[in-house]
Amino acid sequence: MKALVTGGLGFIGSNFIRYMLDRHEDCWITNVDALRYGSNIDNLKDLEKSGRYELVCGDIADPALISGLVERSDVVINFAAETHVDRSISHPDSFLQSNVMGVFNLLEAIRKKNTKCRFVQISTDEVYGDILEGSFNEGDTIRPSSPYSASKASGDVFVMAYARTYGLQAMITRCTNNYGRYQFPEKLIPKTILRAASTLKIPIYGTGKNVRDWIYVLDHCSAVERVIFDGRPGEVYNVSAGDEKANLEVVGDILEIMGLDDGLIEFVEDRPGHDVRYSLDSSKIRNELGWSPKQSFKSGIKETVDWYLENEAWWKPLMDSKVLHKTPWKLDWRI
Repeated sequence: MKALVTGGLGFIGSNFIRYMLDRHEDCWITNVDALRYGSNIDNLKDLEKSGRYELVCGDIADPALISGLVERSDVVINFAAETHVDRSISHPDSFLQSNVMGVFNLLEAIRKKNTKCRFVQISTDEVYGDILEGSFNEGDTIRPSSPYSASKASGDVFVMAYARTYGLQAMITRCTNNYGRYQFPEKLIPKTILRAASTLKIPIYGTGKNVRDWIYVLDHCSAVERVIFDGRPGEVYNVSAGDEKANLEVVGDILEIMGLDDGLIEFVEDRPGHDVRYSLDSSKIRNELGWSPKQSFKSGIKETVDWYLENEAWWKPLMDSKVLHKTPWKLDWRI
């Protein structure tokens, strides 16, 4: 199987590439990545001489580049995206280019050059908006709250339209919050670990009671794997572990693992449009494709804390005052 992975130097994409190469000896992966702020060349540097992995530095919004790569692929998995909500609030234009036009270019390349190619769009639970009670299923209306989630929802709509209009073998996964190795330090969990290790204050938006459903990144990778092989074209698959926790509780768990108290916590001005709670019903992928998560939050977060503390050589070059020391959404997040 020849797979084209976009955004494979990012957090989830790099974990997915490692996961697939470890599990499938007949898998060859081309990774196209624009090397923007969330990318890290060191995430996969050890694979460059493996013979089954190649890196192409480029943008999914480049039609000529994408057309040639899609033509030789059996499956395209689109992880490439601008993802940080705070960045989308201050600089929404780049999210439109990557998360909408990039998806459009991938779909057009498949339509024109390789209609036998399967396509998996990696989306997010944030397209549904927040929900105070119960859980969203795949048929619920999307109600994005931020420029980030709006751009992801727009990309999803294009995928569904191309599957129906042109008969493309295109599918969408919508996953809850991921955590694990190689996550960029500006995200909640790695930022908490690294600030706590430096005995710096840990900023939490508002009251810290906003709830997210957390999933270990390799469990997400296994769900995408199932969709690649067994997913039905035109379908959306929610992916969740059922580990719902308030942000304050997540930070508290990390501090407990590190033997620190909650005196490091600092509440800051809330983010505009901050969704209260995300929750997905993932019974469809569980029942239809036989997928289920393997890692509990308790064991997964311990493994994640240990990995960051043991891998300073990976994260230290990424650290910038805007990542480690700043948090309010109003600041310029560009690196």
